[in-house]
Amino acid sequence: MSPRVVIGASTFAVRDRAPLAMLEQAGVEIVPNPYGRPLTEAETIQILAGADGLIAGQEPLNRKVLASAAPTLKALARVGIGMDNVDQAAARELGIKVSNTPDPPTAAVAELTMAAMLSLVRGLPAYNRALHAGNWIKKINAGLSGATVMLVGYGRIGRRVGEYARMFGAKLLICDPLVKPETLTNGERLVSLHEGLGLADIVSLHASGAKPILDREAFDAMRLGVILLNSARGRLIDEASLIDALKSGKVASAWLDVFWGEPYKGELLKFEQVLLSPHAATHTAQCRLGMESEAVRNLLRDLGMQ
Repeated sequence: MSPRVVIGASTFAVRDRAPLAMLEQAGVEIVPNPYGRPLTEAETIQILAGADGLIAGQEPLNRKVLASAAPTLKALARVGIGMDNVDQAAARELGIKVSNTPDPPTAAVAELTMAAMLSLVRGLPAYNRALHAGNWIKKINAGLSGATVMLVGYGRIGRRVGEYARMFGAKLLICDPLVKPETLTNGERLVSLHEGLGLADIVSLHASGAKPILDREAFDAMRLGVILLNSARGRLIDEASLIDALKSGKVASAWLDVFWGEPYKGELLKFEQVLLSPHAATHTAQCRLGMESEAVRNLLRDLGMQ
């Protein structure tokens, strides 16, 4: 009997069916996501019944879900970097192999981060709103050249953003407990969170975790008029504190691609100075194909088919 592989990722192979063809060529039985959206817990339990493998998206893969699938489920391959929806401890206990695809998103996320950074630092959204309202208004904005950019998290994506920002003449502050000073060879400066927040013109989050890094105390430590970017995890920012900082002007503008709950319908929708995107940083053709193809290779490997 052919291994049964469930496709949980809601947009898998929509742009390019090459990853799906890889599964077909491997001879597996493919069970597609029938909803075209992230699965609920109940739907995930139902669709995983009898499955050997899972191409995972954003569906909840908690202990309850994994335990229900464990009699047959041997491997799950996450399409993307984030693993917050996967109970990895439960997976280990249940003997389910887990993988993700950390390399392909690097360029895509860094590109969109820089697009947002440049748009906000030059005031492009405000110009656009004014002109659409029939108002020809010019303002002297800051530039990225000479600006101090603090990167919270200096892994693959953080380093790529730093590389791009340096090309525009920015000065870099790095906040990452895993980084050693001797590894910083391009003029970056290693700082603590609160030291960096007091110096940065722009703060960009590239860390992991599900607890706030930027809480009320952190916002109090920031310079007046800071620009804030988050393409990492929604829960790294305390939402109520961000809203207060926007109202006071402590945060002049912000870009968020990740949220506390998705689809996002919260109070930040009311703030014109907040640029929002629907968790789309990895949505380039090159990145999607790379992630999906790598996820298929990871799954076939973990199922012993490569």
